[in-house]
Amino acid sequence: MKPVRMIWTCLLGIALLISGCSSQGGAPDQEKKRLKVGIMLSDVGLGDQSFSDAAFTGLMQAQEDLDIFFDYRELADTTTYEQGLTELVEEGNDLVIGLGFMVKDSLESIASQYPDTTFLLIDEVSEQPNIISLTFKEDEGSYLAGVVAGMKTKSNVVGFIGGVDVPIIRKFETGYIAGVKASNPNAKVVSEFAGDFGKADLGAQIAGNMFEHDQADIIYAAAGFTGIGALEEAEKLGKLAIGVDTDQFFLAEKAVLTSMLKNVDVAIYSAVKTYQEQREFSESHLEFGLQENGIGLAPVRVVPMTKKEEQTFKTLKQQLLSNGIQ
Repeated sequence: MKPVRMIWTCLLGIALLISGCSSQGGAPDQEKKRLKVGIMLSDVGLGDQSFSDAAFTGLMQAQEDLDIFFDYRELADTTTYEQGLTELVEEGNDLVIGLGFMVKDSLESIASQYPDTTFLLIDEVSEQPNIISLTFKEDEGSYLAGVVAGMKTKSNVVGFIGGVDVPIIRKFETGYIAGVKASNPNAKVVSEFAGDFGKADLGAQIAGNMFEHDQADIIYAAAGFTGIGALEEAEKLGKLAIGVDTDQFFLAEKAVLTSMLKNVDVAIYSAVKTYQEQREFSESHLEFGLQENGIGLAPVRVVPMTKKEEQTFKTLKQQLLSNGIQ
């Protein structure tokens, strides 16, 4: 078991133990009313220091604040998404969450078999009546990351590394390119898709090629664990990088300029709170962007922005909120 995954597992055990103890003195009817949430994590699972960890954090916060109970499954343990989702449904969870676009087909299959269960699909959109879709405006956060990259590049070449070439990762790329061009029309963006979210060595190799052969001096990686390898390679070569999903500064403190924050924890917490209060969703599609605090940008470190750059950033951010990505 990976050290980080072990830490997350231990934290879950402690959280579940505390929640179990807190309910022992309650009446049986109170326990029946307690919301149960199950989540099938994305392919890499706990310890990805990104997407799954953020979702897990949101549910732990919901358990602490809202007194819900939650359980989870990882692909490494269930082998298939279908198996994990089935287990969560049959354990009596009121709300079952599928994390990531790759779980969509499996979630739709299981949802059709359990029409009385409510499902929440993160990062994709489904038309099935018992599936609520929750998506993010990743292009907005990536735009802000691009604005910073455009201002801070010295070579006028910056890179983008995507995990897999699918529409949602293209949203990251599109927003990033637009942001770079908004702050630096002379800058060039080179892109490459790794084809995998779980290979740090591959991310390091792609980043190394961009730095050494393309003359990029900043890379932005929307590639999960593969992206972590890119961040580490940037630090090794004395270059700059931009993290994704969570503030990844601590992974490569000499290299990570900022991180595009995809606040999965905030969105899941909000969705769970809504469902706990109403026992239903009034909308079939929930969307979180800058305005809803579903997207953001971590502090700019390593090479802080100048006063002039801060003003440019604020201006472009306001234009984004007012007019969208141009």
